[in-house]
Amino acid sequence: MPHPLRIEGYAIVSEDGMLANAAGIMPDTLKFEADQHFFERGLNGVDVVVHGRHSHEQQSRSYLRRRLIMTRQVPAIAANPSNEKALFWNPAGASFEQALALLGTPEGSIGVIGIIGGTEVFGMFLDRYDVFYLSRVPDVRLPGGRPVFPDVPTRTPEEVLVSHGLERSRRQVLDPERGLAIVSWQRSSKLG
Repeated sequence: MPHPLRIEGYAIVSEDGMLANAAGIMPDTLKFEADQHFFERGLNGVDVVVHGRHSHEQQSRSYLRRRLIMTRQVPAIAANPSNEKALFWNPAGASFEQALALLGTPEGSIGVIGIIGGTEVFGMFLDRYDVFYLSRVPDVRLPGGRPVFPDVPTRTPEEVLVSHGLERSRRQVLDPERGLAIVSWQRSSKLG
């Protein structure tokens, strides 16, 4: 099976780099309409979404998307009985490429993969992202929360991205009143 053309990551985090609070729940302080619109537009352009068991996109077209749900609850790859367009995938039992091949697409090829979390899933693709869209919410801290990447909070999310070959590219203000901005981090070889 050919490799996907592009792997994109999408995350919104607190000032201290957390995706969720200590209970694993994304609080309302990390939810913004402008960010949700950016997220939805991005996912409308992907062929497959990859996420953990507790991550959800909650978009109007979510049910239409093919997806891999990363879990340790299956030995390798298993059908999702509640969603014919989804597979459960355990990276310890099957490679990403094997899971994609079983998932397939009606067109037979996969052009864009959207990675939407959580921590372990985001971390697994650090060396493969073509672009990572990181939104930061200023003045919100979630002590003891769930970090975007395994090395956070020892390092900032930006330091982690740089250490894996991504460079800061475009910054876009999503909500000027709240100071919410999204930064595109691109693979060094893709800049230009």
